[in-house]
Amino acid sequence: MVITSRIAARLEAQYGAEASSVASLLEEAEVRVLRESAEERITAAVVILADGSVDKLLSAIELMETDWRDLLVAAELAHADWRSRLDDVFGAN
Repeated sequence: MVITSRIAARLEAQYGAEASSVASLLEEAEVRVLRESAEERITAAVVILADGSVDKLLSAIELMETDWRDLLVAAELAHADWRSRLDDVFGAN
């Protein structure tokens, strides 16, 4: 899984001591669904939709399992400007 420093910072801010458990849960789901680690955009989409809520995190993972493209649409990361959206939400690299 691509846990960039900016996504790791968001997980830490939103989940505190549970951030590493959340990261592991994301990694397991990505490998199960995509058969490999996901790119930052997919990981970010789950984090955006979860917005610090465990229930929303599980729903976002379920959406990824159903259709990861719908996940990108829901998180507004499906268009060509997705990199600038990531910068807006997580800060520039």
